[in-house]
Amino acid sequence: MKNNFIHSINENIKTHKKLASLESKINKSIDKIFNTIKFGGKIFTCGNGGSAADAQHLAAEYLIRLRPNKNRKAFPMISLALDTSTLTACGNDIGFNSIFSRNLSALGNKKDLLIAISTSGNSKNIINALKQAKKMKIFSIAFLGSRGGKAKKYADLNLIVPSNNVARIQEAHIFLGHYILQKTEDLLIK
Repeated sequence: MKNNFIHSINENIKTHKKLASLESKINKSIDKIFNTIKFGGKIFTCGNGGSAADAQHLAAEYLIRLRPNKNRKAFPMISLALDTSTLTACGNDIGFNSIFSRNLSALGNKKDLLIAISTSGNSKNIINALKQAKKMKIFSIAFLGSRGGKAKKYADLNLIVPSNNVARIQEAHIFLGHYILQKTEDLLIK
């Protein structure tokens, strides 16, 4: 049991060290999010399963507070998976593949930004949200895993965690999200 635990810790560390190769893309993400909020845009997030929870988690960090010692105004970040009535109505009446793109089409505009989170990069509803963002001229950042899947060709900026282990990818995604939002927050509250 102990060896499995140590192995998981080492695997997590190894995955996180690989994120250093994304530094320039991470910095571009920070700039894009900063400018979106600075110029009156909103950030939308979406994901499925654990990635939906990560999308909601990150939105809560900006709507409420990221760090306990930083009291600041709320920043406009909205998870497209918050409203169960809308999600289930869309899934039932239109189709599950449209749950994010439908909401984005109603709520978004070209001043906004979309953060799509998918460990596989092959979720049709994520791909459709990225396509909708492109159609609406909304800049998109995709948090992906492995090789990025099909979603990587539809996002404007891809942050691909080089791992095939879903747990390690999700751990890296939430680390990246926290880091990017913290650095963006530093710029916004100067």
